Amino acid sequence: MIYDHIMVRFGELSTKGKNKKDFIRVLARNIKNALSEFSNLIIETRFDHIYVVLNGNDPEPVIEVLQDVSGIHSLSLVYKTDPEIENLKKVSLELIKKEEGHTFKIKCKRADKSYPIISDEIIKHVAGNILSNTSLKVDVHHPDILLSIEIRQEGAYVFCKTYPACGGYPLGVGGKIMHMLSGGIDSPVAAYLLMRRGIKIECIHFASPPYTNVGVIEKLKDLLSKLNKYQPEIRLNIIPFTKIQEEIYRVSDESYAITIMRRMMFRLADRLAHRRGCPAISSGESVGQVASQTLESMFTINEVTKLPVIRPVVAMDKVDIIELARKIDTFDISIRPFEDCCTIFAPKNPKTKPSLSKAIEYESKFDYETLINEALDHVEVIYVKKEDSLL
Repeated sequence: MIYDHIMVRFGELSTKGKNKKDFIRVLARNIKNALSEFSNLIIETRFDHIYVVLNGNDPEPVIEVLQDVSGIHSLSLVYKTDPEIENLKKVSLELIKKEEGHTFKIKCKRADKSYPIISDEIIKHVAGNILSNTSLKVDVHHPDILLSIEIRQEGAYVFCKTYPACGGYPLGVGGKIMHMLSGGIDSPVAAYLLMRRGIKIECIHFASPPYTNVGVIEKLKDLLSKLNKYQPEIRLNIIPFTKIQEEIYRVSDESYAITIMRRMMFRLADRLAHRRGCPAISSGESVGQVASQTLESMFTINEVTKLPVIRPVVAMDKVDIIELARKIDTFDISIRPFEDCCTIFAPKNPKTKPSLSKAIEYESKFDYETLINEALDHVEVIYVKKEDSLL
């Protein structure tokens, strides 16, 4: 007897009321896309769960893929069988004998209320048979083995193993955002958190050749290939930023350079977001981490856009961001020694509480609108896809 189904649980999706069926439809489509490399799998969609029929596939690699699909709370490797009580006793005994441990507990959910035996009685029948035919003992508080039984209209599901998944919402239900990707540690983590909430990302990066190395672009592509686990195709917009950056340093005091630079970046992100149908901008900024990320700096920088600016890691400690970066396997790529334009042009003594009026005064000294339009006319677009990352 082998497990033949994977039960997919929804988590937060269960609270969506009338919209739940739409969320489930998107999740089922995302699951199908994520599992496209496996043959003969069948996806069965129901109101409370999605089931993946294994049809002989090894369950472990299938579970590994599903654990990275946003919108899935947890997974169980289950055996689908006839709900008749004598059959349940037999199946439960065979499955629990495959597990390691000395104690057990049984949990039963009778979702099909027309089933003639209540949950407590099912547990008594099944537990009695296990106690009579094994050396296992019951421990209702800290069991070595938790045997679960779910009775549904289409059959009974019996299982002992449950796996955590990433949670959140299905990718795409939250729309699309223009994400500012620097290549550092924080912005890929922020992108991951957005995707977990069902938001598709499109990325914007500001390149300043010859000051920045071409290796930065390869670094970005490698970062996005890691994020392809959560979004199979990501568009990366490379904005030529050299002329704008040189003008900033020509007209402004060095202490205001990073403020003016960030204001120009947000202007560019705003324009591109409107072009690409993104109703918001996002970044990897965290309060107080650098001079441009104080509340006063954010106020002055944000003034150039009316779009919402989402900062998923804004209140996270650096150690927590690094831990999450390691979890999603972006950390080692992020610390490669290829600097972006913000790092290369970082002033020695940046203003931590920049004045909005002073920033506007410096900007009035050059024709940044023409430079912004020119930069947007020369955007380089790169698509990073899941299949590319597998080569």
